[in-house]
Amino acid sequence: MRDLPTGTVSMLFSDIERSTLLLTRLGRDYTEALDRHRGLLRSAWAAGAGTEMSTEGDSFFVVFPTAGGAVRAAVLAQRGLEAEAWPGGEHLRVRIGIHTGTPQLHDSDYVGMDVHRAARVAAAAHGGQIVLTSATAELAGGLLPEGVRLKDLGTHHFKDLPEPERVFQLAIDGLKEDFPALRSLGASSNLPIPTTPLVGREPAVSELSRLIDPRDVRLVTLTGPGGSGKTRLAIEVAARIAATFPDGVFFVPLAAVADAEVMWTSIADVLALPRGARSPQRLLEQVAQRAALFVFDNLEQLHGADDVVTQLLEAAPRATIITTSRRALGVPGEHLYPVPPLPLPVRPTLSSAKESPAVRLFVQQARRVRPDFRLTADNVTQVVAICRQLDGLPLAIELSAARIRLLSPRALLRRIDQSLDVATRSRQAPSRQRTLRETIAWSYHLLSAQHQAFFRRLGVFAGGADLDAVAAVSEGVSLGSPPADPLDHLAELVDASLVVMSDGPDGEPRITLLETIRSFARDQLRDAGELDVVHSAHAQYYLQVAERLQGLRAVDHLLALHQAETELDNFREALAWALRSRGGPGRDGDADAATDLRLSSSLGWLWYTGGYVLEGSRWLEQALDRPERAPSGQLAEGLALYANLLITQGALERAGELALQSLTMARVVGDDPREAYAMVVLGTAQLHQGDVHTARQTFEDALVLNRRIGDPDRVHRALGNLAGVEEELGNFAHAEELTQEALGIVRQAGDAHEVAVQSQNLAHLLTVSGRAEEAAEIARSLIDSVLQLRSPNLTMAFANTYMNILLRLGDPFRAAQLLGSEQAMRVRLSLPNPHEDEELAEAWITAKDVISRRDWELEIQRGRETELEALLASLSDR
Repeated sequence: MRDLPTGTVSMLFSDIERSTLLLTRLGRDYTEALDRHRGLLRSAWAAGAGTEMSTEGDSFFVVFPTAGGAVRAAVLAQRGLEAEAWPGGEHLRVRIGIHTGTPQLHDSDYVGMDVHRAARVAAAAHGGQIVLTSATAELAGGLLPEGVRLKDLGTHHFKDLPEPERVFQLAIDGLKEDFPALRSLGASSNLPIPTTPLVGREPAVSELSRLIDPRDVRLVTLTGPGGSGKTRLAIEVAARIAATFPDGVFFVPLAAVADAEVMWTSIADVLALPRGARSPQRLLEQVAQRAALFVFDNLEQLHGADDVVTQLLEAAPRATIITTSRRALGVPGEHLYPVPPLPLPVRPTLSSAKESPAVRLFVQQARRVRPDFRLTADNVTQVVAICRQLDGLPLAIELSAARIRLLSPRALLRRIDQSLDVATRSRQAPSRQRTLRETIAWSYHLLSAQHQAFFRRLGVFAGGADLDAVAAVSEGVSLGSPPADPLDHLAELVDASLVVMSDGPDGEPRITLLETIRSFARDQLRDAGELDVVHSAHAQYYLQVAERLQGLRAVDHLLALHQAETELDNFREALAWALRSRGGPGRDGDADAATDLRLSSSLGWLWYTGGYVLEGSRWLEQALDRPERAPSGQLAEGLALYANLLITQGALERAGELALQSLTMARVVGDDPREAYAMVVLGTAQLHQGDVHTARQTFEDALVLNRRIGDPDRVHRALGNLAGVEEELGNFAHAEELTQEALGIVRQAGDAHEVAVQSQNLAHLLTVSGRAEEAAEIARSLIDSVLQLRSPNLTMAFANTYMNILLRLGDPFRAAQLLGSEQAMRVRLSLPNPHEDEELAEAWITAKDVISRRDWELEIQRGRETELEALLASLSDR
């Protein structure tokens, strides 16, 4: 009695394809061919430790104790058959099927469904093909012979088997790899087999897999711009839930389809229906009882798609549909699922980048064309910049990463042209996706002429826009008469996935465009000859916004700061355009000067209090770089604002020169308010340069002029500056009197920022005058307000004050941490403290009696490694 393997075994069936036809052609030579065939195969079976169970004519049934052994034997067999010289120059083709299971042993034979499954899989194969069930593929996948790989053939129905089976083909180097569809009862899935893993979409796949339910949610539309990965996500979700649909999963590509009639035909083609059953009525009869999943890909251009989907859902109550489109179908029961770009790294560090799906996709695709490519500390900054410039769009990233075969990340980053012209050389993709530009143009050209005109004007916005801004730049574009509300246009663009609508900081609607789409819109605007006109409208609108916020900040600093930062990119865009275009052909130089200088000056408070000192300095420097400009109050203000920003950077001599120019010009043109402001800036420069008495006189003159003008906002600033000089001279009582007067003014005005500034000034004054306990009480009450105001200059000044308070209260450890953290923040912002060495020496003198030098330095270093805001927040908890 034979010693047969038991438990889990792998069953192999083989036979010669078209053996009867081969017999006819070979005649008497057939027996020789059959014998040689048997010899080759038996040798292969033996190499895999197989047990031959039966042989009938040209077929074999062999059982192997391991899946790896069965696979090795099958590969040896096919290689041997291919290498053999057959009689008459014929090719003897053998089909092989393998399944791994636990069949029963009965009378020295194997019985059960596992045996039938192996036989059905073999019968569906073609000559020269090896087909495995998923059970065998899973066990043997890591043990494949060299030059052999698995090819997923999808899920198929087989005769007499109640459940579908996912099957794989062994692709062998040097042998035929492409075969016709399996001879199954029909693939229960014709989903495309992706060549690479899906990156970064697992949360979406899981969410959609839970959402789609044949009993409840039967229609889901994945929306998003071209290149966002809708199709790839739909395929992955369909594969994940395929088992829920026993009658099949059918992928219907519709990118080239324009009308409903062709859509019906496309569905019939995928279902492999006979020619006579391809009318809509007959097709619906065919699918009426099917529990099937349909994936309709690319519906945005297809007129009548909504009607086809509706009819299909009504006629086939067990069917479910996933569609991909840049707009909603708008049919009852539709669930929309926007597909966002891939998440980008928080920071351009190696650890952060490795966690980013966008970067992981880039690396995956780059390694397809350059297997030795790695994400390293040397290239991570460039790779992150590429992914950011491409907005995390999967298509854009894939197209760009393909160039890594020829370009380094640094070279690629230099060559990316506004994220639009990175073309793929693959001819397999639809022509509209061969460049990202074509992908976006696909949506654009589906719009009406009026909507196209409206859309391209949105390209002027940077960082989004509210409806008022949209209306300002879209004047003259309408859908008819009377002119349409911008919302009417935007609704169409949202449906086309060209624009995203969200709630702005004030709760009003706000539009945003992906940078790639915005760049396309700008190009269309340029091509239409409208760029200068729209840019001019944009700049004028945001000049008005900046001047409004300048007034608002004295009433509600936090709201003004929030709104200004929301529009910061638009301010930058307007400034860049005004500076680029001033004095050009057909331009009014004076008007340009008014725009760039007024706008950069109106934002002076933002540059200073918002932590944009270096940027604000650059904008003001460029705006002031017009030697032919006539003296004016506006120019005097710009000079003083620039000087004030230079003071914070330690450029005291240059700041003093500009402040003096500003003062002289303001006096020449008779502008008292700007003269008073120039005095304040000049006095500050003098004070920082150590000329305390001159600074005192300058501030006293400024206070007199401001009192005469009668502007409380200017008066309190002059009072505060003069108090600082009195403090420096040791006149603490007078300094406190001036500070309290300034505090009273700003409290009455309700200016939260200036209340915090003057309160911190008072705390500092009390500290240096020996009243640390009182100062500590004020400081503790200020922490939350300082953190909320998010003003780096205020935060650093307050930290310095609190450090001195802690030293005087006998807590040098936390004082040292604040000192180190403030130093680190100044380095990050490039805002040096001109008195740092002096202050550091004074601090150590105060601390040295209660802390060792080693511990002092350690705590300072610990502070450098901690965010200043976090340290201050920890103090508020004590």
